[in-house]
Amino acid sequence: MTLSIRPANPSRPDFVGEVAGVDIRRGVTPAEAAAIEAAMDRYGVLVFHDQEIDDQQQIAFSRHFGPLELATGDLVQGEQRRLSMEVNDISNLHRDGSVMARDDRKRLFSLGNMLWHSDSSFKATPAKYSLLSARVIPGAGGNTEFADMRAAWEALDAETKALVRDLVTEHSQIFSRGILGFTDFTEAERAKWAPVPQRLVRRHPRTGRLSLFLSSHAGAIQGWPVPEARALLRDLTEHATQREFVHAHVWRPHDLVMWDNRVTMHRARRYDSSQVRDLHRTTVADMAPTLEQAA
Repeated sequence: MTLSIRPANPSRPDFVGEVAGVDIRRGVTPAEAAAIEAAMDRYGVLVFHDQEIDDQQQIAFSRHFGPLELATGDLVQGEQRRLSMEVNDISNLHRDGSVMARDDRKRLFSLGNMLWHSDSSFKATPAKYSLLSARVIPGAGGNTEFADMRAAWEALDAETKALVRDLVTEHSQIFSRGILGFTDFTEAERAKWAPVPQRLVRRHPRTGRLSLFLSSHAGAIQGWPVPEARALLRDLTEHATQREFVHAHVWRPHDLVMWDNRVTMHRARRYDSSQVRDLHRTTVADMAPTLEQAA
């Protein structure tokens, strides 16, 4: 089959594409990888259906797009991990395969995924692409929503654009989890996830388009009083997640969804947590901290 990509929603021809003609198990050629990256520049999110892959196949595919992050942002580390350090465990499972209790610390921490965010924005060098593979999905719910931060930027009025254009925010998982009332961090975790600076407005290195760089991890703006900063960040997030900018992906078994964290936010939706939800995420690192990239 020949690789082809079409809009998932014809009413949004440049946001979220569906890919056909690719079997990730067999690998992709450099030309196919280049075509996929070009499509990411256009769509921001790509959906690959019917990709029954394992972690090594997912890792091999992801490496076509850059070096991979290690899963240092996961709460569970060391021998308690289910997966290798190149794969983020987006599941409600213990290492033995049992479903976590409602009050399990890892489960409560993972509820932060239900907030609008950009992956690894709490790291000095944040994420470029995320690739999420659905191994087991619940019978209902658990969708993932994506917001187009390019369109959100372009829809701002001129006064707001001028206000936010050069602002620098500070991101931390301590802040995002605190929104939900999760404060159960060790001193080592607090030091590990100390706030890092990020541009509030980014320029895509390939397309040149500007986009808002928002996340639930953002809890401060440098040089601003914290209450005023959080009020502005909340206003911007409400603007950027209006329905006109959002696409909801309804998971099917063995979907692989790939998105550009530089131009999107996303969030998971509620599901019956007594059912298994097991998704594996590989993450391609960006080139440098956002303050070192072209403004």
